[in-house]
Amino acid sequence: MKKLFAVLGDPIGHSMSPVMLNDLFPLYQIDAHYHPFLVKKEDLQTAVNGLKAIGITGFNVTVPHKSDIIPLLDEVDELARSIGAVNTVVNQGGRLIGYNTDGPGFLKGLEPLIPSLSGKRILVIGAGGAARAIYFTLAQQSPETIDIANRTVKKAVELIEACPFKTNSKALSMEEAGRDLEYYNVIIQTTSIGMYPKIDENPLELTNLNSNAVICDIIYNPLETKFLQEAKQKGAVIQNGLDMFVLQGALAFEKWTGIFPDIQRMRNNVLIQLGGTKC
Repeated sequence: MKKLFAVLGDPIGHSMSPVMLNDLFPLYQIDAHYHPFLVKKEDLQTAVNGLKAIGITGFNVTVPHKSDIIPLLDEVDELARSIGAVNTVVNQGGRLIGYNTDGPGFLKGLEPLIPSLSGKRILVIGAGGAARAIYFTLAQQSPETIDIANRTVKKAVELIEACPFKTNSKALSMEEAGRDLEYYNVIIQTTSIGMYPKIDENPLELTNLNSNAVICDIIYNPLETKFLQEAKQKGAVIQNGLDMFVLQGALAFEKWTGIFPDIQRMRNNVLIQLGGTKC
């Protein structure tokens, strides 16, 4: 019998996950289909009950449901519970188990550039859901520092206080972060600033950037934000959000099937959808 996988969100029409993941099933001889479902907030419980009733094998969860899904699941992984967000659900013998592959996906994408974060000085820009997933994941990797810069410093303070993992962190204003930018080995931009169509916006001045730093932006449309373009001009190594997106999907696929898929194939499919051929 054909296995069913899904992604729940609102909106959902823009999702690149169906093309990326449906391409993998025949490659690994799995009789399955991955389908996007538009689910309103008020209909989430009904949708989850329905998916469970028909025996769905697994599904993804995207905005605005990543937190609201938690009380509807039978079990939630420790990292996902601490982050307060689930993006991947596995049906294990009729029990729905939630995971968060966003932070681990980012970390896995960073490994080719930085094999170990031990002793590194990291700046995270933003204090929203993506920042939370990345911050909590990186906090387990023994960096020297993970500071958080946000327009509203109070939100950065709240994020630091919520982290269950021991870490050395300060909450900074954007001005403070910009002034001390040369201190950091790794800078991670997690906000929507610079995303299409507002591609001329920049979250932070890079005047004091350390040219030996690795600069990441979790946006992948455009493939190079203004933030990354300026960092590259200053000699820094840059990475866009494509690796995080592909690898969170690959880790979800692995949880569902036990197979870690061909990430270059997944990457190429997303690039085709974006209308580009390279980063």
